[in-house]
Amino acid sequence: MNDKKIVRQSLIFYGDVQGVGFRYRAKYAAERLGLTGWVQNQFDGSVAMEVQGSPEEINEMIREISTGRFIDITGIRRKHLVVRTDESGFHVHGY
Repeated sequence: MNDKKIVRQSLIFYGDVQGVGFRYRAKYAAERLGLTGWVQNQFDGSVAMEVQGSPEEINEMIREISTGRFIDITGIRRKHLVVRTDESGFHVHGY
């Protein structure tokens, strides 16, 4: 029963998203939902992410992240990417 549509998205999160546990909350949500990809802080204060899974699971991950204490997402820029078949796990990049 593996008939879910799989997509890959580049997401840039804006707002209070650094120094508030955002990346690790994203990692735990992604692992729980079976998503793959990575997340990384950016120098401009945003957080970049590439995530792969079903659109519904990706949206659920974003909902879980946004309920985190001190996290205030004011904007998300999305871009669709080519699915990577060689990826496993979800990783936190950077410090």
